[in-house]
Amino acid sequence: MARALEGMRVLDLTVWFQGPVSAQYLADFGAEVIKIERPQGGDQARGVRSIKSLEIGDWNQYFLVINRNKKSVALDLKTEGGREIMYRLVAESDVFLSNLAPALLESWGLSYEKLKSIRPDIIYATNTGYGRQGDVSKPSFDMTVQALTGIMARLGEPGEPPIYLGMGSGDAYGGIMSALGIVLALHQRKRTGRGQCLDASLYGAQLFLAAPFLQSFLAGNESAALQRSRKQVENPLWNLYPTAGKWVYLCEPNEDARWAALCRAFGDAQLAVEPRFASAAGRGAHNEALIEVIEAHALRHDHESLMDAFRREGLVASPVNNLADVIRDEQAWRNKYFMKTWCEEVQREVEIRGLPITLSKTPGEVHCLGPQLGQDTELVMMELLGYEWDEIEAMKACGAIP
Repeated sequence: MARALEGMRVLDLTVWFQGPVSAQYLADFGAEVIKIERPQGGDQARGVRSIKSLEIGDWNQYFLVINRNKKSVALDLKTEGGREIMYRLVAESDVFLSNLAPALLESWGLSYEKLKSIRPDIIYATNTGYGRQGDVSKPSFDMTVQALTGIMARLGEPGEPPIYLGMGSGDAYGGIMSALGIVLALHQRKRTGRGQCLDASLYGAQLFLAAPFLQSFLAGNESAALQRSRKQVENPLWNLYPTAGKWVYLCEPNEDARWAALCRAFGDAQLAVEPRFASAAGRGAHNEALIEVIEAHALRHDHESLMDAFRREGLVASPVNNLADVIRDEQAWRNKYFMKTWCEEVQREVEIRGLPITLSKTPGEVHCLGPQLGQDTELVMMELLGYEWDEIEAMKACGAIP
């Protein structure tokens, strides 16, 4: 079956999460992604066996999942031989992608200007921490950048500690932005024949992630920056409520018909005629009292019976699931948001996060998990770059490849 990005070749000089996951999106849809790694240890993520001291399983899912569908070539870019191989790879590739510091790339002879001189139509993509303009060049992590964006300060109850979204969410989002930028640049190259340089920074991506609140603040709504208590939201019909089981998120507009449906779901005819809550304006003006009433009703149910009652009335709501609930969700498996694939490291089938996008004619796929360090070095040098065996031996002798 044809693949959406078949024919595209990407050099993936990235480490940790945002950069590798950007290339992973491209590889899932058919791009040939060659991951360039240092001979000693490779991508630092190869060593991740725990997160915050918690073991994450008997296989390195952190590295293997986000580097799936890729080849691995080990090069020492500090050597002349390593750079020679890299330049020959650039000449044969469409995209160069890196999340290493621009100054480090420059020191290795991998600036945009240098690579453009080798392949004039190259798409040169970087994932910086804070953008290529300005003076900020300090290290960036998902947490530290998210702290800067206003997202963390906005979440949680007033007076309680800020909340980190967690799970590498900003990195994953930044990876999507990077992959989108690469595809846009390739589309433009197809029209004009010209390559270009692009950057998708972690900071820029997370500011965009915060856009609903940030945009409101930009428009003059200063309260958009503040933590808000769920016991004081303006619309009580759009709120989080506890039950005897899980919490439930109710998402309904403050309209009379929806209020009547909620009262029927609670089986409370008296509540439906309560004067304070009879109009949208009244429900807004007495929001704190109404939230207490709804919460008392919700607590008389477990989440399953409450959800059944909501469904009968056509009310939009969801229980707040934990991860154990999510991985049992048949809907996620049927849409390939979760998948099973073979893992060489543990010699068994494992469950992985799958594909967030479905294409009817050219779907993505996962044909292998992350490669072993340098497993494709010699093959790529011979088949793609035309090196002879004695030349490869010479590169080994000078330390350019392991």
